[in-house]
Amino acid sequence: MILKVINHPFEFDMKNLCAIFFPYEKIKSDGRDNIVIVTEMAKSTLTVDAKVYDKSLKKTHTAESNEDMATAMSVLLYNVLSELMGFKPAWGILFGVRPAKLMHRFAEKYGEQGARDYFINKFLVSPQKTDLAIEVMKHENRIISLSKENSFSLYISIPFCPTRCSYCSFVSHSIERTKKLIEPYVDLLCGELEETGKIATALHLRLETVYIGGGTPTTLDAHLLSKIFDTIEKCFDLSNLREYTVEAGRPDTVTPRKLEALKNAGVSRISINPQTFNDKVLAEIGRKHTSKQTLDAFNLARECGFDNINMDFIAGLPKESYASFQNSINTAIKLGAESVTVHTLALKSAAYMVTRERTFDLTDRLTAADMVNYSNNELKNNKYYPYYMYRQSKSLANLENVGWCKDGRDCLYNVYMMDETHSVFAVGAGAVTRLKDINSGKIERIYNYKYPYEYIDDFDEIISRKKSIYDFYNEYR
Repeated sequence: MILKVINHPFEFDMKNLCAIFFPYEKIKSDGRDNIVIVTEMAKSTLTVDAKVYDKSLKKTHTAESNEDMATAMSVLLYNVLSELMGFKPAWGILFGVRPAKLMHRFAEKYGEQGARDYFINKFLVSPQKTDLAIEVMKHENRIISLSKENSFSLYISIPFCPTRCSYCSFVSHSIERTKKLIEPYVDLLCGELEETGKIATALHLRLETVYIGGGTPTTLDAHLLSKIFDTIEKCFDLSNLREYTVEAGRPDTVTPRKLEALKNAGVSRISINPQTFNDKVLAEIGRKHTSKQTLDAFNLARECGFDNINMDFIAGLPKESYASFQNSINTAIKLGAESVTVHTLALKSAAYMVTRERTFDLTDRLTAADMVNYSNNELKNNKYYPYYMYRQSKSLANLENVGWCKDGRDCLYNVYMMDETHSVFAVGAGAVTRLKDINSGKIERIYNYKYPYEYIDDFDEIISRKKSIYDFYNEYR
């Protein structure tokens, strides 16, 4: 598609709004295309002129003297595209990752009712999504208040999986291709943990949460998991630890020995993620396990004493029907999972729409919206509440990802990450350390190499970069 931005500085906003309505399209600034959108500002007059195949619409708006021009232009573009496409995304003109954090900012400025009115009237967010943002904000604030001035969290990346799912955008590698890298990777990972532990100790920091993710951490053999756990216990003060999470996301990696290793290490929360309880959909997305294996893994974890288990699902997976998605959510509720995370499928940028029929076909978006609405209603009716939320670019219908939990089963790490509450020291390939000065709000990031082979080949550079943590704390304390 062609997007033309004339006489205004709001190109970033325009591109993000266009991506909501045309998630498969590559946005260009010139040339010929079946979709052309022109946005223009001439003093106080805003114009959007859009042509989508054989449909076209032009609207203008004269802004008032105190009106925010970026918002006004976004609203005008949203209204034009909504009318052309016959579809009103429920989050209005919002495209940011953290709507609950934005709600918090507006609630502090205008009060809760004022913030609610602003979301609905200015940002065109539906009342239902606005109320969801308010509820998440309240639960997040309760968790955020637990963090101290010297608090931090620890993230450990295990970028290996049994197979790579077709929708995956994380740095993860199938075990068949990278098996020879696993043991040397774990050895160096433990070395990075040791160095990171020394830094945390020297700075007198308080470890609040540990989160081991990936990839699929339980791809590792039990003895390698234990090696990582032993290193954590040796190198970090765990006396203030509130939460210890390990993703056992793929049911086909869950064994009694691995669960025993997790339990012995003091892991308090695990994820067993089916994504769906439809075997045909599992095969379609590249998962090599069955729904029965998920049930077996869940029951095995219960037998091993785990009483805080999360399950992930994705709305909008290929070949997933509304009824099938309903069954998946209902199954998790019947199992008694302590938390259920519902994601919306994020679309891959490599697959661009090329036909009029696909451009105007709303089936996937409307079905995904129905799925998300069902999960929201059903989980709430079964005494789960939404404790954190984030959004991804190019998700179906611009919908959200929400973590739901039973009372007191919030994942603290998820909230700290979404809110950017405190520093997160991250180790492993693809890991990003985020340093936060809570007084100024200043944030800096330290990036590890993305791929395991890079991590192994240039490990000294990883350790060298960690030294800058000292510089940050010395400057901002």
